[in-house]
Amino acid sequence: MKWILRAGLLAVFAFFVLGPIGNLMIWSVAEQWFWPNRLPSQWGFRFWEVVFRPTGRAMESLWLSIWIALLTTATCLIVSVPAGYALARGKLPWRPIVMLIFLLPQAFPNLPVYINIARIFFEYDLNGTVAGVVMVHAVHGLVFSVWIATAAFAAIDPELEQAARNIGASGPRTFFEVTLPLALPGIVASAIFVFLESLDEFTGSYFVGAPEIRTLPLMLYSASAGGNIQIAAISALILLVPSILFMLLVERFLKGEVLAKMGR
Repeated sequence: MKWILRAGLLAVFAFFVLGPIGNLMIWSVAEQWFWPNRLPSQWGFRFWEVVFRPTGRAMESLWLSIWIALLTTATCLIVSVPAGYALARGKLPWRPIVMLIFLLPQAFPNLPVYINIARIFFEYDLNGTVAGVVMVHAVHGLVFSVWIATAAFAAIDPELEQAARNIGASGPRTFFEVTLPLALPGIVASAIFVFLESLDEFTGSYFVGAPEIRTLPLMLYSASAGGNIQIAAISALILLVPSILFMLLVERFLKGEVLAKMGR
């Protein structure tokens, strides 16, 4: 009886995880699908040709999304690596409060936060620019980046750094040749999280970037709102590819000892 129960639970889990993806795949090749038919009446790849034709804007939106995600990741790493090292190694008197500050953007509803950011950016001509979108993405990206980088540095045994100092290594040399390589898997994992968060981000891009900045999530929304379900399904599948690849990389780089140090 136990294996029947396990198989049933596994089937339910697979349905909820794979069901939406399967529905997207069906819609992506459905040239005609009318209610109440359970399956499309006509199959084909005509909408894939529409998405990938040279005059289509899907690939342009995809490359723009990737470019913005890379810039957001670089921005977050510039802040999170020194901040993570200082929070993990330094004796900061207000360390818990500093860590909490990086969590604040997640503590409030996104909509009013982004509306106020858009109002402020409007005064500085940042609305409708790549720089503005990168900045609003970095607000959320820093949560993952700083917390995971801090955990990665905290997971390193301080005696390894002390041993390097005892044999004459300077502080910067110890950091770049001992500390940073050991923390690198955690930092890479944080970069992947930030990249994926930025790649899929919609609300901030909508209020700060649209209509000049048209990322793939914005294109997906426009297609769905306009009734182009097939185009929206294909756009969602395109977004899934880098997400799945990078999540496999996260599983490789993010170790248990780093997770155990999260929030400490």
